Amino acid sequence: MQRLPGVGPKTAQRLALHILKRPEAEVEALAQALIDAKKRIGLCRQCFHLSSEPVCEICRNAKRDKETICVVADSRDVIALEKTREYKGKYHVLGGVISPIEGIGPEQLNIQPLIRRVSQQNPKEVILAISPSVEGETTTLYVGQLIKPFTKVTRIAFGLPVGGDLEYADEVTLARALEGRRELD
Repeated sequence: MQRLPGVGPKTAQRLALHILKRPEAEVEALAQALIDAKKRIGLCRQCFHLSSEPVCEICRNAKRDKETICVVADSRDVIALEKTREYKGKYHVLGGVISPIEGIGPEQLNIQPLIRRVSQQNPKEVILAISPSVEGETTTLYVGQLIKPFTKVTRIAFGLPVGGDLEYADEVTLARALEGRRELD
């Protein structure tokens, strides 16, 4: 259990003990659900988001804006953006970020399919929504340079969370907040 992301030793122990106390049929149902999910869930052949179909629900949705593609590192980012109910376009999941330390280069990511997609579909805008870590910044700059010849490239603004205090924000976050400022309506 401790191999799961975000699960420390105490939580792993609690989960294991809980599972051991459950009826055998319930544990078997959980195990089967995990096996079924692993077998059925794959990647969308267009955007590389998780999907139980060859093409995900977002890519199949004719009501989505085909003129914008939001590039994210991971399917978790798609889920987070969808929760906002603000973005109405399509997505492209890179499958990670460039990280030489971890042996992840551009060739391990879904960058070439993105370039093909952008050159063929000619969207009006590609939005880069990749976290502002060192690896994320590297990925953003790399992907941005490759896409610029085909379309307008933007990136999401970064800044202070709602309810956050300026005094507790680091210098990079404050700088990003200033860069991403906009005029009052």
